[in-house]
Amino acid sequence: MYFEDRAEAGRRLAERLRTQPDTDVVVLGLPRGGIPVAFEVAWRLQAPLDVIVVRKLGVPHQPELAFGALGEDGVRVINNIVVERADLSGAEMARVEQRERAELNRRAARFRAGRPRIPLQGRIAVIVDDGVATGATARAACQVARAQGAARVVVAVPVAAQDALLRLRREADEVLCLEQPSFFYAVGQWYHHFEQTTDHEVIELLARAAARDPRPQPGPAADPPLRDDEVCVRAGKAMLSGHLTIPEHPIGVVVFAHGSGSSRHSPRNRHVAEVLQQARLGTLLFDLLTTAEEVNRANVFDIDLLAGRLVAVTDWLSGQEHAEGLPIGYFGASTGAAAALRAAADPSVHVRAVVSRGGRPDLTGRALSAVRAPTLLIVGGHDHLVMDLNRQAAKAMSCETVLAEVPGATHLFEEPGTLRKAAELARDWFTTRLPTTTAEPEGSA
Repeated sequence: MYFEDRAEAGRRLAERLRTQPDTDVVVLGLPRGGIPVAFEVAWRLQAPLDVIVVRKLGVPHQPELAFGALGEDGVRVINNIVVERADLSGAEMARVEQRERAELNRRAARFRAGRPRIPLQGRIAVIVDDGVATGATARAACQVARAQGAARVVVAVPVAAQDALLRLRREADEVLCLEQPSFFYAVGQWYHHFEQTTDHEVIELLARAAARDPRPQPGPAADPPLRDDEVCVRAGKAMLSGHLTIPEHPIGVVVFAHGSGSSRHSPRNRHVAEVLQQARLGTLLFDLLTTAEEVNRANVFDIDLLAGRLVAVTDWLSGQEHAEGLPIGYFGASTGAAAALRAAADPSVHVRAVVSRGGRPDLTGRALSAVRAPTLLIVGGHDHLVMDLNRQAAKAMSCETVLAEVPGATHLFEEPGTLRKAAELARDWFTTRLPTTTAEPEGSA
């Protein structure tokens, strides 16, 4: 079973939950992707909706890989197997926990926008997410709900990995899951449309639920993308998960090579992808490593391995419907930029343009001088070490190379407005160098 989007998944869940006594139920959505699903559930059950904030604890060198999760009221869940395999020290874990606890408190205040938390004492807490891959955050949410006095805890999700459900059943009184596929890559694999949910959307849905406002009438529909699909790509013996988006009237497609500690779900890369899509550029975000490979820190810095994967994915992309014949560019971040440059130097690959954000071109090795595609090196003004490395790389390159500084930005471009500026620089580079002619705006003669 595939879900059209999160709203449809929520409607299906609500049908299965109608046996719950509505007057005793509080629906709790996990932000951000779980809120649109939970909104539909709460609306149809006529139950109050609240947010239950949890934060994943990511392995320092691979933040997308969780070694645990934090919840409100001091709840802490640790996956000792990941801790052991990743060889994490107590100090490393403490630094991550301190940062994520601060972010958890910030998000709780932002999402509730001054509204008090809905009491759970003696009530049924229905915890809703858009899907479950590992279950760490959902388990933390269960413990938070119990700490707040819930008489019964129910977890309701559209889709989940079977092993994660086994762990969840130890925490919840009941687990409702519509689909439990035996072959599970990622939650987004089971949705036709799985765009990132923004903070603004979370706040709006919670406000509408609190005010019992009529649901807004849909406006004129924008042209849907030609493709907006979760995909699986074979690279050697590995199966890699990705998300391919091809907008209407595309002028090219950009393949993302994420850096160490990131994945296709990286909020930073997805933000850049959205900016590119608005300029009629297709995007392919994919995981350079499998879940099993991510645990081994050496793989994250194996540029030969990552570049080989990128070459294989590029070959696959060139034969895809609606992407065939489109000029291709690479967008690399951190170590992913080194992989992108090395792949661009491969004679079997025809890449029209490369953009590096906070990249490590020094890890490209001798292949750096063989890159022929016009290359933009974007570096934060406060990322001094990486700035020096990029200056040296620019001198070693023989293709068109521009070094662009984003003032005030550090390595991750976390400062307000800096990531947007980097995305706009990338957009302008690709739109002027990917097409054979400069793209004209829609409606031009």
